Amino acid sequence: QVQLVESGGGLVQAGESLRLSCVASGIIFRLAPMAWYRQAPGKQREMVASISPGSVALTYDDSVKGRFTISRDNAKNTVFLQMSSLKPDDTGVYYCYARRSYDYWGQGTQVTVSS
Repeated sequence: QVQLVESGGGLVQAGESLRLSCVASGIIFRLAPMAWYRQAPGKQREMVASISPGSVALTYDDSVKGRFTISRDNAKNTVFLQMSSLKPDDTGVYYCYARRSYDYWGQGTQVTVSS
């Protein structure tokens, strides 16, 4: 059974930082492309950042470039999202995503940024 468990969300003020973590189980993590998505209230889910299995290829949405950093620790089956200089527009539920034979999603962690 595949599980992706996110943690690290919370309520912060604009300009502050948060670090999200996602621990995966039930998949060969070191072979899985991983990503973080977010869904703001009333909007569609969008990809924020992605990382290849060997951490060679990183991609970011334009809205977070220079502020967010995705990374992974294959020994700990964990992917991270370091978020700095947070803005109210970053508010939403952040989901961990893994791609193997199927698409796998975590349950999400709420991030709220107040102005």
